[in-house]
Amino acid sequence: MNKEQLHKIIEEGTGNESNICQIYAIANDSPVFDDCWHGFKTEDAMNINSVTKGVMALLAGIALDKGMIKSVDQKVLDFFPDYTVKRGEKTIYDVTVKHLLTMTAPYKYRSEPWTKVCTSADWTLAVLDYLGGRKGITGEFKYATLGIQILAGIIENASGMKCIDFANEYLFKPLGLPERINHGDSSKEDQFDFFMNKNPRKNEWYSDPQNTVTAGWGLCMSAGDMAVIGTMVLNDGQYNGRKIISEEYIKDMTSPHLKLGERFGYMNYGYLWYKPFDDRDVYAAIGDCGNIIYVNKEKNISVGITGTFKPRIFDRVEFIEKKLLPVII
Repeated sequence: MNKEQLHKIIEEGTGNESNICQIYAIANDSPVFDDCWHGFKTEDAMNINSVTKGVMALLAGIALDKGMIKSVDQKVLDFFPDYTVKRGEKTIYDVTVKHLLTMTAPYKYRSEPWTKVCTSADWTLAVLDYLGGRKGITGEFKYATLGIQILAGIIENASGMKCIDFANEYLFKPLGLPERINHGDSSKEDQFDFFMNKNPRKNEWYSDPQNTVTAGWGLCMSAGDMAVIGTMVLNDGQYNGRKIISEEYIKDMTSPHLKLGERFGYMNYGYLWYKPFDDRDVYAAIGDCGNIIYVNKEKNISVGITGTFKPRIFDRVEFIEKKLLPVII
């Protein structure tokens, strides 16, 4: 298969690849692939869904490097001294930043309370109300998109900056990426449109009524933006000769801290990043609808892919390795 044939396969939309909007790849620090579909241009942005979590892990690393967060073992409540713990609740006192980063934090719900949180005046505090529970800290993996919202609050309280300003100052601008702006609306109808709308978006980040960004979803980026972030991870926190994040943190972030089950393809999990294979240096920040930052240290390549809303598409690693890499390497 060549580049033209790959383009046609996606354009004709016969498989799970039909919702792809952009693919951008960087190998050996140089762009090697840039293609778009569905009226998108290279610079257009798309809601990258849970790839947002991977970016939050990077922001946590920057805060750690700067000493704003003392260690991943620091207690969550250290950052919320004015928060009133509910009567009888004990577990919340022991939850650490690392529990959030590895999705092993406990919560007092069976299914995520989207309506309750996303109609509240302060989403971070609303999620804090669900942190903890009678079972204690079990170390069990519990995928919690809303739970990562607490991480945005930690970064804001630790740095004294809004999370979006922190991201612009210490991640996006140093990488030469466009600064993000707050999306600004959080009505139920607008949230639905944000997920379902298949048109290009601005360089924005969804936010709650406090102008705190949504930490588990809602960051809008182009595939090129994501490939640049992937290149920085590939180069152990460096980009164009400049240290963005410490090598120590990048290695900790991409190390396997948990082995996931069948639902997540038995992948390993680091700090909000996946390690798809036990014995290979391949890492990914993965979001619904096939949005992904793919990092392959063996081949020195990073790939960004964006996709519009389409149910039951999660992992693009196989597509990248079987269809994309043979075309560009």
